[in-house]
Amino acid sequence: MIVVVAYVIAVGLAPDGAWWTFTAFFLLILLASRLSSLGWFFAARRAYVAIPFALAALALPFTVPGPVAFTLPVLGWTASAPGLVRFFSILFRMWMAVQAAILLTASTRFPDLLWALGALRVPMTLVGIIGFMYRYLFVLADEALRMLRARSARSASAGLGRRPSVGWQGRIAGSMIGSLFLRAIERSERVYAAMRARGYDGRPRPQSLFRMRGVDWTALGTSGVLLGVVLLPALLV
Repeated sequence: MIVVVAYVIAVGLAPDGAWWTFTAFFLLILLASRLSSLGWFFAARRAYVAIPFALAALALPFTVPGPVAFTLPVLGWTASAPGLVRFFSILFRMWMAVQAAILLTASTRFPDLLWALGALRVPMTLVGIIGFMYRYLFVLADEALRMLRARSARSASAGLGRRPSVGWQGRIAGSMIGSLFLRAIERSERVYAAMRARGYDGRPRPQSLFRMRGVDWTALGTSGVLLGVVLLPALLV
């Protein structure tokens, strides 16, 4: 957890346009992915979820002043070279930060992640919310699957040979979402009452406590040195 947070901070501190630094950070992610026995490009293939968030910075090439890189022929908008550098720098930062988060969650058991958050003094209320959200996503997914199966059983085409209209599907989907929301609230109240009856006081109880060993200190120190070696030359230029 500490290494991932340090990596995200280091990537965020890298200057715009430091492409060699970004390349080195990407090589560190590849190395970590390989050492975790997940494959060289395990995280890189799954980090596409960062692309939609990059749309928030899509206006930077057209708003940052500087030498003109190109002009859109239809709209007449001009993109500046510094704006393009800043946009792609933000895109690479987000892409690598998401890869680090993917590697962390894929190589660490979820109870250990919760314990690490608590050990780093994250508010226990937030830790508990994250834990319950993760566990009950599967419960909600199973409930939604049963509702979809029931809808399919009750809305057969009866040999008409045509699909239901888009409006009908929209109304049914809206009703299902509302019903799923109500069921989630009711189930959460029952679960919370049962937990309170069993002595729950808002603090998650880890099954085992983690203790730093020599190999852990070595990995932490080596990671810090590597991040410093990659980042410092870019900051000193």
